[in-house]
Amino acid sequence: MITKGIKELCAEAEQVIETWTVEQALEQHGKEDVVFVDIRDIRELWREGAVPGAIHAPRGMLEFWVDPESPYAREVFQSGKRFVFFCAAGMRSALATRAVHDMGLAPVCHIEGGFAAWKAAEGQIEPVEKK
Repeated sequence: MITKGIKELCAEAEQVIETWTVEQALEQHGKEDVVFVDIRDIRELWREGAVPGAIHAPRGMLEFWVDPESPYAREVFQSGKRFVFFCAAGMRSALATRAVHDMGLAPVCHIEGGFAAWKAAEGQIEPVEKK
């Protein structure tokens, strides 16, 4: 039996991390020093589309891509830019943001309401083709 569920984990993460409203995210989108990071599963991107310019970092590989000593490290995470994480509704991104925050990546935040909030606010979306 588990002792802590996802709601509790997300609530704890929200106490530690910075959370942006979708309005803040829309205002910062496209700025050179801000990197949007989509942690949704690739099938979600195929189905729903993506935020233009966002990098796709699948949740299962995120810590490996962030760690510069990992064989899977991605240079973008060593850039010193601000990272804005998002998922479909904001729960996975809260946990992901907490994880990379705990690793020392900074500055980081996530979008409250995730891609659903972005879409509802009529943020730009581009299709993602299957490869």
